[in-house]
Formats: sequence, C-alpha cells, structure tokens
Amino acid sequence: MTEPRLNYVSCPDLGEGHRMAYWQWGQPDSAHVVLCVHGLSRQGRDFDVLAQALCAQAAQTPGGIRVICPDVAGRGNSDWLNDPVGYQVPAYAADMLALLAQLQAQSPITMLDWVGTSMGGLIGMVICGHPELPLPAPVRRLVLNDVGPALQWKAIARIGTYLGQAGHFRTVQEAADALWLISQSFGPHTPEQWLALSRPMLRPVSSAADSLWRLHYDPAIALPFKATTEEATLQNEAALWQLYDQIKAKTLVLRGVESDLLSLETALAMTQRGPRARLIEFEGVGHAPTLIVNDQVAAVADFLLA
Repeated sequence: MTEPRLNYVSCPDLGEGHRMAYWQWGQPDSAHVVLCVHGLSRQGRDFDVLAQALCAQAAQTPGGIRVICPDVAGRGNSDWLNDPVGYQVPAYAADMLALLAQLQAQSPITMLDWVGTSMGGLIGMVICGHPELPLPAPVRRLVLNDVGPALQWKAIARIGTYLGQAGHFRTVQEAADALWLISQSFGPHTPEQWLALSRPMLRPVSSAADSLWRLHYDPAIALPFKATTEEATLQNEAALWQLYDQIKAKTLVLRGVESDLLSLETALAMTQRGPRARLIEFEGVGHAPTLIVNDQVAAVADFLLA
C-alpha cells in the first residue's frame, strides 16, 4: 500500500462543529490501531514512511495493523476553526476521542498504541493521563517524540517567530527551501526526503498572480500559542507532570541530542517516574526527529511490534 486513504470524522465544538481529516494505512478492519499525531505546524502525512514500515512488518501477523494519521484541526485537509481559541491541546484531545469512537464503530479496537511528535505527544499525555476517558481500549504503548512535561521556553519562543506566517511560493522546491530554513533542527535529510516531507505541507493558491502554493495550515493556530507566556508555561508544568505520572502505557521517549524543547534533564526524569519510560536519543538531531530515517523508524517499529 503506497498511498493512504483519506477519511473524515465530525467533531463537536462550541460552534457548529468541524470535520477532522485522517489518513488510514493498512488493514481497515484490524483490531490493532496505531494513532500517529503530528507536531504543531505539521500534518498527518509526516508519518508516511513510519506507517508503511509498520504495515509491512505487521503484514504477516494475524489481523495486520491499522495506522491512523490525523490532520489536527486547522491543518492539512481538516477544517479551519471559526474560533481560534479551539486551537489548543484539550480541544485536540476531544477530537481524538471522537476519532477513536468512529474507528471503534467501524471495526472494534482491542489494541491501541499512540505515537506523538511534539504537540502530538502532549495530546497523547492528556489521553493517557486521564484513566477515566472513554477509550475503546487503554493505550498499550506510547511514543513521545521529543516532548515531555517540562518544555524549554527558548524553543517555544523560537517556534513563535515563524508560526502563523503562511507564506506563498511559486514552486514546491521554493517552498521546500523556505521550510528547510526553519527546520534544520530536524537533522540531516537527503534532498529527496525533504521534498517528500514538504509536498504535503502545501496547498494550491486559488487566486494569486505571483504564487501557486501556500502552507497548509490556518495562520490563526498561532494566536493561542503566541498568547502563552513563560510564566504560564512554568505553571502548566506541574499539571503535565501529574498527567505523566498517571500514564500506565509502556512508554518510549525519543529525543534529538540537540533538542532545545526537551532537555536531557527532563528526559532522564521521565525514565525515573510515572511509566518509567525507555529513552532513545539520536545524534545530530534537534527538535524533532522526523521518523523517516532508518534508525528512527526501527526504534519505533521495534517498540510497537516487539
């Protein structure tokens, strides 16, 4: 399977509701679901390489695997929200519950795993740290990709300098070059790998004489993000640690050695409390590993399919 299927789920909000898109790989009726949730300004096609690897490895197991990669609200093929206040982690977690309910109705889930990069990991901590939530099955294995309960303010400030600048580009290559300027912390990629990661980040422009492409997301996702303060971030840290300490899933923490968001101190603390995560670090990578390089893919696949 070289291309995923695009599906939608209706999600409630304080208005008339919105549709969230998601990409589905593998066996549509598999009882083993892996939910892969992307970072702040990204989208579900970030996980193409990982999803294909998981499907290939699980092909020989009874029932196979169902890999689900949503476009979080305001990104990719999902609806833009009328009220930007909804662009926050608790609302995203509610959308994931709606998605899981739909997946369960389509075919029962008996084994549920979660892979979350950055923001996707925070959403995963909310889902896994609230044992009373109506999940079809408890999350069995959790991958937190370069994120934890304590976030470094300097990284948040760095991301805030470019988030919300949708940009317009004449060619896909021009857009890929512009994205690389703000994404070099992702670590080394071949030109082909980076172009493949960049294409789903773009949407055609319907009316612009001098450009053909723009970034895929609603610029308003930046409003709640930029409204946060260093003081508020520190205050939220205690609540996030409380969620982390309540996680029962077997947990893997991935960290770029040069990450400016997840400190080594925090990552090591995550191995000593709560689910006592296993930690794997990647040299030459900052925030965040893209999970398309062989050793990164293997780390996640071995953890989920062991």
